[in-house]
Amino acid sequence: MVLVPGMCLTKDPMGDNATGRLGAALLLFLAMLSGAPCGALAGESGLPVPRFASIRAEEVNLRNGPGTSYPVEWVLTRPGWPVEVIAEYEHWRRVRDVDGTVGWVHQTMLSGRRTALVTGGIRTVRAEPAPEADPVLRAEPGVMAELLACIPGWCRVEIAGRRGWIERTAIFGVLEGETFD
Repeated sequence: MVLVPGMCLTKDPMGDNATGRLGAALLLFLAMLSGAPCGALAGESGLPVPRFASIRAEEVNLRNGPGTSYPVEWVLTRPGWPVEVIAEYEHWRRVRDVDGTVGWVHQTMLSGRRTALVTGGIRTVRAEPAPEADPVLRAEPGVMAELLACIPGWCRVEIAGRRGWIERTAIFGVLEGETFD
């Protein structure tokens, strides 16, 4: 069964069969009882879906289905690259990258290490979480950062050994409204 973020519908990735429809109905019923938004439900792993993770290995096959019998569409080659986990099926995770590319990877190819990519134009990392704070460094789009903490509007990052705060809207790798330290 696959949970699609933002929707209370599921689909069996192996086809639209009775098991998938029954599972979808059961998940919808449980979601309504819990009062939780559909996109915040736990996946098969018990972890929330959607969530962010990062690529663990030097080469990770991005497949068009949840299994080794499905063809490889892309190969991700940058360890630490952040991806959004948008669905789960057994040991497979459906992920989306910063460019919107979607595919399935085996769970062992993902890490819980939190990273982010700078997006848009050149962004300023600041000493404090405030637009008027002193700049620490400027980062170009595509620069990868280690995520250390997030508060409303800002995330604390480490880039090239230097730490500071960047506006949440300037990075890919954190969910809207997500906070952690």
